[in-house]
Amino acid sequence: MGSDFSKSRKRDSPAAQRRFSHGLLSNMGVHIAHGLGHSAVFSRVEGPDNRLTVPKLLLPSEDSADRSDTESTPPALISAFLPEFPHRTFPGQDHFQILGFIAKGSFGPIVKVKDVLKEKTYAVKVLPKSEIFKHGLQKQSKEEVIIQRQLKHPFIHNLQECWQTQRHLFIMCDYCDTGDLYTYWLLKGQFSEDEVRLFAAELGSALGYLHDLGLMHRDIKMENILLSDQGHPRLSDFGLSRRVSRGEKAFTICGTIQYMAPEVLSGGPYNHAADWWSLGIMLFSLVTGEFPIPAEPDHTTMLSKVREFSYVLPETFSSALILLLTELLCKNPVNRLRNLECYKMQAFLRSTSFDSHILQKTPVEFILELRAHPDWSAKATRGLSLDYFDDFDCDKILHSPTTPSEMSLPVTNMDLN
Repeated sequence: MGSDFSKSRKRDSPAAQRRFSHGLLSNMGVHIAHGLGHSAVFSRVEGPDNRLTVPKLLLPSEDSADRSDTESTPPALISAFLPEFPHRTFPGQDHFQILGFIAKGSFGPIVKVKDVLKEKTYAVKVLPKSEIFKHGLQKQSKEEVIIQRQLKHPFIHNLQECWQTQRHLFIMCDYCDTGDLYTYWLLKGQFSEDEVRLFAAELGSALGYLHDLGLMHRDIKMENILLSDQGHPRLSDFGLSRRVSRGEKAFTICGTIQYMAPEVLSGGPYNHAADWWSLGIMLFSLVTGEFPIPAEPDHTTMLSKVREFSYVLPETFSSALILLLTELLCKNPVNRLRNLECYKMQAFLRSTSFDSHILQKTPVEFILELRAHPDWSAKATRGLSLDYFDDFDCDKILHSPTTPSEMSLPVTNMDLN
């Protein structure tokens, strides 16, 4: 049960969760985690005093709407991201209003934007091409967009639009001001079985949909579960997702280390069954109030602990829930519960509707009640303060009507690596 892992240690140090490999739409919470491939290690984005560093400029002058993007642009910088990222200038103030700075990602800032014509608010991730080329992520950035564009599901976060300017990529998604599931877990401590049952049904439905399309998500976790204005989950962050043909296996060690299946930690081979393990870890944590195993600094140590750990729930929980989690957290992926039809047949979910239209009709009251909690803002921003952004002149750089003092910092609905 991981009783040696205190809740305070887990919650006060979200950066302890290690993220391996780099996704471009990742970590919906406002914390910074490590990026690591098989051999390369990317350092944290922090200053000398262990505080987050923030860029003084969002966009260089070349990307402003009043200049031509075609001037002195090497064709390769544009063509490398076509056709997924159409080439155009950043929309002018008569179209987009920059309402504030949401958060600092691994490669660039995330801004809150209002589309004046549609009267809708979005989150836009700004990605410098120099960083994409530096880390060799051209193909991954395009594949992520290709995958997200084909996803149409009520419990999956919507991608709205993508484009590029001379030096930047822009990825625009729906703005979810209700926040992410991790924030509400921090506030509530642990959820009841009935509350977890709803999330289990809706997220299981989303996973089944992805896997039917031949896609693995590879980073299922609470921070990547955004919440709609009615409190229903929206699976987000497809930066590490991958297409897997029938019978094909993956070998890349990627994801967030506390949620990674043993076969992923060992370097593969693995398939979509790894996503069901991650869902099991999430449900386990939601009902117990803590992760079964604290995060380790490297995947080898984590693998050893996962292999040794017995995922046993307290006897106070129902036998149906214990059975479900035991099936999901089976260390052998061949014997693991790994498809939606078998998942629906579990006793814990047998009386639950999987009809998305029926599920969405009822607001998730316990989430909406927590949204009014006096500590919501502090938990949502993970302790970040506007003091970190004093030098960020959003008005000057992006021609926004707002000033730095008016910048909002809700939980980001886009990625932070």
